[in-house]
Amino acid sequence: MADATREAWITGIGLVSCLGEGDAAHWQAFDAAAPVYDETTFAPYVVHPLALPSFDAQIPKKGDQRQMEQWQRTGTYAAGLALDAAGLKGKADVLGRMDMIVAAGGGERDWAVDSAIVSGLAGAENPGAYLNERLTSDLRPTLFLAQLSNLLAGNISIVHGVTGSSRTFMGEEGSGIEAVRIAQARIASGQSDVTLVGGSQNGERKDLLMLFEFGGHALKSPFRTVWDRSEQPGFATGSLGAFLVIEAKAHAQARGARPLARLAAVVSDRAKRDAPGAVTASLDRLWNRLPAVTADRAAVLSGATGAADATAQERAALAARGLPVRATGSIAGHSIEPQFAFNIALAALALDHGRLFPPCDTTGFELPASGPLDQVVVTGVGHWRGEGLALVEAVR
Repeated sequence: MADATREAWITGIGLVSCLGEGDAAHWQAFDAAAPVYDETTFAPYVVHPLALPSFDAQIPKKGDQRQMEQWQRTGTYAAGLALDAAGLKGKADVLGRMDMIVAAGGGERDWAVDSAIVSGLAGAENPGAYLNERLTSDLRPTLFLAQLSNLLAGNISIVHGVTGSSRTFMGEEGSGIEAVRIAQARIASGQSDVTLVGGSQNGERKDLLMLFEFGGHALKSPFRTVWDRSEQPGFATGSLGAFLVIEAKAHAQARGARPLARLAAVVSDRAKRDAPGAVTASLDRLWNRLPAVTADRAAVLSGATGAADATAQERAALAARGLPVRATGSIAGHSIEPQFAFNIALAALALDHGRLFPPCDTTGFELPASGPLDQVVVTGVGHWRGEGLALVEAVR
């Protein structure tokens, strides 16, 4: 059972996305309401491309970089930024008992090899024999290993020395929600003192865009902000890495760490979306499970995707709450698994600055907010399943 005295403090965040890297770059971009997107490279689809960092800064060994796919380099880099921000980089005594929870997808396919196999299959005399031969000769054994999502946790462990317990979650947006929920719950219950939690995504992939297009979820140009996609539904995939260092209040105080914010609660659900209003009802139930939210000093950071029905239902649920809302996907895109951690990091930044950043919305749903900020409710509504909320609070 959670101990109310064991607050979960956010003491470090690591962000890398289309907006650059680090706290300052992300706050400046959101404060300027300046989206960064690409409508041409994967036309007609819109993506939010990674602003490539110098990976050497957090992954010094070239051999380590070479054996990682892009999404793993991005995640390992973001994890290093979070450890740096928390003042824990190189602190072997803490890293050796730091827990790690990672939310990530299944990795990247070698689409050039896939394309060649499919092209040859059409003209093969014996398609079955041809496919078996190509799969055994063209796909390297290491390709399969490189796609396993738990290798991101392994690479973080190798590069940064995080060697406590390790868990990896897969399952689209819901996995990111569960990763943070379990991190917070373990801190509150006394099962953990300090945890590194987050994930990464490479959204600039032809195979990924193809899969989302099959489901009717890939946003096509022209780019529109999240709440303005009812006539053109879908989300623009974002390449990003996001990690949080979450630790018990007493643990942080003992080492003199300054909190950015308090992660007060995380709740999750998986509504059966076969009835009208199921998502709205799920969010209402989840909201009622949160601690009290102060109406005049709170805001919402939404992970709304732009997928038609889910986003419309989330908008209805949020409109009923009457709080100022910001959809982060309008500026940095939607990154599936790490999106929830990304939005919690942005909530912590807003609380640390004591105010909400301006709207980025062409519909008027996002209203200006100039008052002080003490609480942020973060939403995560999967494009086809999974819902979650987090309450992030200022530590004064």
